[in-house]
Amino acid sequence: MNLESVKQYLEGDKEKEKESEVANLPPRFIERFVAKGIKVDFIEHGRIVCSMKVQPHLLNAGNFLHGGATATLVDLIGSAVIHTTGLPHTGVSVEINVSYLDSAFLDEEIEIESKALRVGKAVAVASVELRKKKDGKLIAQGRHTKYLAHLKQI
Repeated sequence: MNLESVKQYLEGDKEKEKESEVANLPPRFIERFVAKGIKVDFIEHGRIVCSMKVQPHLLNAGNFLHGGATATLVDLIGSAVIHTTGLPHTGVSVEINVSYLDSAFLDEEIEIESKALRVGKAVAVASVELRKKKDGKLIAQGRHTKYLAHLKQI
């Protein structure tokens, strides 16, 4: 194993990065990047069902849905379902866990369902499941726990 090549992979080419578009991306771009193409199919108090096609920019080296994109969807949809309960904010994440059970490939239609399991005074917990739309097979199962601190208005 060449340790320098691992380091270079993680750090990237700093000279090229100064000129790249990545350096100029707007704040919170990752949310729109991952959620691009998402459609809310059903929404009610404490429950959201969405669908989307797996986009090329969300694929990993194996050409299936990247685990980081899946975890980001658990974060985003898990936060959104907490908001459906009437809270003015969704708090801050204290734990996100994801079990990866199957793969989703390019242009495959997936369904994302989230439920608010508990919304208390200090903590909220949401479950998020990603399934293949064609057969309902479970792709990933996540849980998102948030601390509901009284956040100051910025």
